[in-house]
Amino acid sequence: MLRLSFALFLGLAVSCAHARDYRYSDAHLHYVDFFQESEGIDKLLEAMAANRIEHVMFSGIPVAKKWHEDEPKRPRYYAGDDAGVYWYSATDTLVAHAYKKLPAEQRRRFHPFLSGFNPNDKNADAHIRRMLELDPGLWQGIGEIFTRHDDLTALIPGDAPRANNEALTRVYHLAAEYDLPVMLHANITSKRERNPLYLQEIEQPLRNHPHVRFIWAHAGTSMEIHRHQEKLDFILPTLERLLADYPNLYIDLSWSVLRPYLLDEQGKPDPQWLQLVSSYPARFMLGSDVVGRFDSLGEYMRGFEPFLDALPEAVARQVARDNFLAVLPRKVQAELAD
Repeated sequence: MLRLSFALFLGLAVSCAHARDYRYSDAHLHYVDFFQESEGIDKLLEAMAANRIEHVMFSGIPVAKKWHEDEPKRPRYYAGDDAGVYWYSATDTLVAHAYKKLPAEQRRRFHPFLSGFNPNDKNADAHIRRMLELDPGLWQGIGEIFTRHDDLTALIPGDAPRANNEALTRVYHLAAEYDLPVMLHANITSKRERNPLYLQEIEQPLRNHPHVRFIWAHAGTSMEIHRHQEKLDFILPTLERLLADYPNLYIDLSWSVLRPYLLDEQGKPDPQWLQLVSSYPARFMLGSDVVGRFDSLGEYMRGFEPFLDALPEAVARQVARDNFLAVLPRKVQAELAD
């Protein structure tokens, strides 16, 4: 359990805080938006250079938003109107094409994750295997896989994907075979329920696939849940238990976790979250979750600095940069070490 004595450590850490020049890995970045459009690889490189972002998880978006025949104006986001979305496999083609355009010396900074498949389809693992065989060595992870995802789930035809369904079980076996980390978007609850309604959907894969490194996007939360429920009191103790029980669990602290969890309303770091991250210094990573536009990339990543500055410096640098690299395939890690 979290110890009250950590408050003393926090006070010392804050009093000794000094400016630190962090180098970042963005562990959650989408090259395209929900219309499969992007500002392009040059804009992304500029944003990375301007904001000390050395590495990025490089993924598409597994669905495309439909511009419905009856809508006079093209929506700007998936929630812009009631038109549906559909699974879009070509998103991985767009990511691979952009990656191959990079100069050779830049490619080692980009870590492509494959996401363009239907997680309700038991053919998904066969499709992923084909993609891996078409471009040997290109793909370094799987995800972000959309399962429980706020209102987006309701816009996808068919049943709501579950992180513990049979189709994804086959995908997890494939991930273990190829030594690929898996990023899952799996909301821990709905917009209305103040309890971990869907916890078993993420815990079952953690228990049944101990050789797969799972990155839990947004720590199971979302901005839409926050709009309806503000802060979920059960998130912290749930994460504490899961991290203790499952060494294959990693947490993506992307922007929707920053507030109201890591920082309070005054922008001060939460002592209990500082203790949790310090207790598991290798298990947390940062992500921007930008979608196809990169002008806000630095703002999102630098937004974590008040929290990072309150951590022990070695832990902060792990969270900011190193932990994401440590979940990549062992072959990739060996290449980065050269």
